[in-house]
Amino acid sequence: MHRRRPHHSNFTYVSSCVKYLIFILNFVFWLFGGLLIGIGLYAFVDKWQLTGWVKLETVYDVILNISLVMVIMGGVVFIVSFAGCVGALRENTCLLKFYSLCLLIFFLLEMAIAIIGFVFPHTMQSMLEENFTDKIIHTYRDDPDLQNFIDFAQQEFRCCGLSSDGYMDWSKNEYFNCTSPSVERCGVPYSCCINATDISSGLVNIMCGYGVQMLSVAEASKKVWTSGCIEIVRSWAERNLYFIAGIALGVALSQLFVIYLAKTLEGQIDLQKSRHQWYSYLTRHMNY
Repeated sequence: MHRRRPHHSNFTYVSSCVKYLIFILNFVFWLFGGLLIGIGLYAFVDKWQLTGWVKLETVYDVILNISLVMVIMGGVVFIVSFAGCVGALRENTCLLKFYSLCLLIFFLLEMAIAIIGFVFPHTMQSMLEENFTDKIIHTYRDDPDLQNFIDFAQQEFRCCGLSSDGYMDWSKNEYFNCTSPSVERCGVPYSCCINATDISSGLVNIMCGYGVQMLSVAEASKKVWTSGCIEIVRSWAERNLYFIAGIALGVALSQLFVIYLAKTLEGQIDLQKSRHQWYSYLTRHMNY
């Protein structure tokens, strides 16, 4: 008597919508990661050729090297998004587990930083001032990328220096220190000036901050911004607390949604594999 074999349909438990949504999202971030790596490497090599050396002796040297930070961040985004792309496209549960774990770690780190920033803003300000002020001020002239970033921040946030000492932070720099033989002694960078650009000519007066450190706070405040940037940024964050919290919440929910999609796809793949194994088992036993 002929035995009836189990019917095998083409039905799949893996949702194409979830699968390709994860793939498309990660493909975009994969391209973004590659772009960050490319820009960072170009800036790093350009700085190497310009200065002839790049100091990477301590952790702070790495953190304050903007081009290198871009390469590292781009590399992390590139690797994680690549795992998400291939894991979704090839239905590889190992890569999907690695991908969702990385997203979970990023989410927890972001939440930890956000909680510390919102609950202990003054503690975070003090920590940043103690750990970064001297190092950033000292390397101002040594790193063109860092110099441009500091100038941009001081102009945009209308601040000077980093700590609560404000414009007097620049006395720690070897070029702006009052004992320096440089023409910039007792001065501050032009980006600290309230009116650095000449209205008639449209040119930037890079000497507008010369000699400011010899003035009192009241007199200096007529020429330059006197408050430190970390304090100004903290005050700005407190004034825009709801806006920042809304953005942080949106980012957090987006990450949780992507983690949910990855775990859903992973579960669907495992279910599909177990279904296939069960069908193979029944097929082998019915042939006997």
